[in-house]
Amino acid sequence: MTRKKPIVALIYDFDGTLSPGNMQEFGFIQAIGKTPEEFWKMSNDISMGQDMSNILSYMKLMIDEAKEAGISLTRDTFVSFGKHIRLFEGVKEWFSLINDYGKRHGVTIEHYINSSGLTEMIEGTVIAHEFKKIFACSFLYDSSNAAVWPAVAVDYTGKTQFLFKITKGILDISDNTKVNESQKDDQKPIPFNNMIYFGDGETDIPCMKIVKMFGGNSIAVYQESDIGKFKTARKLLRQERVNFICKADYTINGEIYKVVTTIIDKVKSEDEFVKLQRKIKNKAI
Repeated sequence: MTRKKPIVALIYDFDGTLSPGNMQEFGFIQAIGKTPEEFWKMSNDISMGQDMSNILSYMKLMIDEAKEAGISLTRDTFVSFGKHIRLFEGVKEWFSLINDYGKRHGVTIEHYINSSGLTEMIEGTVIAHEFKKIFACSFLYDSSNAAVWPAVAVDYTGKTQFLFKITKGILDISDNTKVNESQKDDQKPIPFNNMIYFGDGETDIPCMKIVKMFGGNSIAVYQESDIGKFKTARKLLRQERVNFICKADYTINGEIYKVVTTIIDKVKSEDEFVKLQRKIKNKAI
């Protein structure tokens, strides 16, 4: 398969990567009358006490606490909470900035979310339209549009499945057939070496490691004010889990912009090299 332009996939974790904190902390937790510390302790206690996935425990707790507080937890409710999510500096402008760079350099840029947060809340953010697909947790809704059960729960290892969907161009979360079909690397819409994965911590390690292992690039994002996150990022770099660590500054003057545009240049050069090599080889046929 010959591609007119190489596609570079930018794949982002959300909480701590594009936003400074967990999305539930920007409105929902306050609405149920709890502090973030109280909510997450309750969730962790359920998880540990029931030997339960911590993702499923927080999703179940959200349903229970909303019901206790008299909040109708519909899809629209989640979206309304999502409107209050704070984003790191430059994130709102990042997508047009990097899309324009790709266009000027003959590369198509696609953006994806790969998160253990909630799809419905991310859909409420001002940047939701920028993503080709949001792979994240979501709820099942009853006939009155109220959340009743987790539909998709994405933990740190579960995130890795979406990398394989992205490389094959599969956007259906429920697909479990096409994703397992054998496909040659040169037939994949987005090879792993054309991926850039953004994460902020240890829960992103499986994805970071897979992308890096298969020739792509992983970036550990940290908040300058959070010493713990900075130490984690440095550890990931020392352990060779990631290619780069960068401060959470998505402006044109930030280190992330420099790193990503350099990777885009590399992908473009490698694509031109492969095409030239193929052209020369065809002369011998």
